[in-house]
Amino acid sequence: MADINVTPLVDVMLVLLIIFIVTAPIMTYPIAVDLPQRVINPPPQLREPPPPIDLRVDASNQVYWNNSPVNVNDLQQKMEEEVQKDPTNQPELRIDANPDSEYEVMAKILAQAKNAQMKKIGFVQ
Repeated sequence: MADINVTPLVDVMLVLLIIFIVTAPIMTYPIAVDLPQRVINPPPQLREPPPPIDLRVDASNQVYWNNSPVNVNDLQQKMEEEVQKDPTNQPELRIDANPDSEYEVMAKILAQAKNAQMKKIGFVQ
């Protein structure tokens, strides 16, 4: 037999045609993408942020504000004082909690930071 068997070729072409027919309508839906625009006037230079506040909770649930012990109930007042110095340029609150400290103390600290309108809160390991 000297003729070429084109049946497998036709089968593959039909499968590819079906795939293209099924996937073609999916690709016609536009997707809105907001691309960054070129800025003609650059924003003003930002001020250097104030030094961060190191808040540490040890295993006995004692809280330290920049290595000086402080009562948990007095934290919100201290945080509000820091925020009121410059609300647009707040210091970062870095919280370092011992794994053996109680969750209740951390919950109080985070609630007080939220109530004091602190925007920059980070956790240290």
